[in-house]
Amino acid sequence: MKQPHLVVLGGGFAGLELCKELGDIPVRITLVDRQNHHLFQPLLYQVASAGLAAPEIAHPIRSVFSDQRNIHVVMDEATGIDLEHQTVSLRDAEDPITYDYLAIGIGVKTGYFGNDHWEEFAPGLKSLDDATQIRRQVLLAYEKAENCEDPGQRKRLMTSVVVGGGPTGVELAGAFAEIARHVLKRDFREIDTSAARIYLVEAADRLLTMYDERLSEYTRKKLTALGVTVVTGRMVKEITEGKVDLGDEVIEAETIIWAAGVEAPALTKTLGVELDRGGRIIVDGDLSVPGHPEVFAMGDIANCVDQSGIRVPGLCPAALQMGKHVAQVISNEVGLTARRGYPVRKQFRYFDKGSMATIGRSAAVASSMGMRFTGLPAWLMWLFVHLMFLVGFRNKIAVMIQWFYSYLRYRRGARIITGVDDSGLIQHPVELRPLDSARPRTEGALSEVS
Repeated sequence: MKQPHLVVLGGGFAGLELCKELGDIPVRITLVDRQNHHLFQPLLYQVASAGLAAPEIAHPIRSVFSDQRNIHVVMDEATGIDLEHQTVSLRDAEDPITYDYLAIGIGVKTGYFGNDHWEEFAPGLKSLDDATQIRRQVLLAYEKAENCEDPGQRKRLMTSVVVGGGPTGVELAGAFAEIARHVLKRDFREIDTSAARIYLVEAADRLLTMYDERLSEYTRKKLTALGVTVVTGRMVKEITEGKVDLGDEVIEAETIIWAAGVEAPALTKTLGVELDRGGRIIVDGDLSVPGHPEVFAMGDIANCVDQSGIRVPGLCPAALQMGKHVAQVISNEVGLTARRGYPVRKQFRYFDKGSMATIGRSAAVASSMGMRFTGLPAWLMWLFVHLMFLVGFRNKIAVMIQWFYSYLRYRRGARIITGVDDSGLIQHPVELRPLDSARPRTEGALSEVS
């Protein structure tokens, strides 16, 4: 009997888990991803804040499946899905791929709530390219400030704004504060990087709204102690180059990062099925697309309410569970579908293992099994869980060594600026200090920045 063909779109947590679970099942798999690597997104902020190098949180997809014979990896991007004819069109392929089963796990992208023009001035954090761009911008800002005579301009260069008080925003703001106050302080002579201003802006009345209020308050206090200015209950009105307008206040900043929302890629609109407001696919209880039992959506792209009525969050453990569930459904049906049609399927049940966010050195919050953790215990939990979920033994060792080194020395080893264009380091007009005026920094050298 001809083996059924499964096409998997996306090499994220759900896609990889699905493919690995089907390694010994008589099914032919084609895995399509526009990148050649699996990305561990929870640690992207550490690349953006110079804590880790990009290769340490990514692993080649082909390497993951080098010993699995039933899978074919294609580096390409899906541009259209025809549910009626069961085909997927790819950007670089002349002919579409036909499938017997389709699993969509393409993830989500940064969403600006209809203000897409803000993206030019406030990039999001969803890819390695995003992370390295942010790292470059942050480090360049301090380099420009070192050579800038104008106090107002220097103040702007040493100001960063993170919009969005969820886990990503909290982690970025805390990391930026630690860089300024500890990591870079010994590296510059003309500026005092501890005078840098870090803003975290959240429209809701508290940070980390998905957590208990006590954890939110702990997070606010810890960030404030790190030197972060936490602004809650204020919605961004406009973002232009170097400016964040909060209505009654305009913050001028060299670095503006958007961590306030996500939305589905445009591909979901080609399906002709019901989507939620963010473009995510609304799925049935078995994770299949309504009316198309051969098509599944999983991970962040799926809007799913599980068997017990829980709305499944966009977290790594949830994506892994979804991938495993789809694999079980397909395994149960291989060899049966052609003879008897689709059997009664097991409904997806999400097992909530909890969630966590790191704030800074030895500080984190975690919620699991009805219990709440803060401080060092939560931080150690965060370290262990993230190391466990990293793909690749080399990545685990490299990240562990980097974290150990950073903890002992207050150093970050990925402070390399790349991608500078032919115009040099200074991308915006600033008043430069003459080279022969360079001098050792004195205690009062930066009083005008504070």
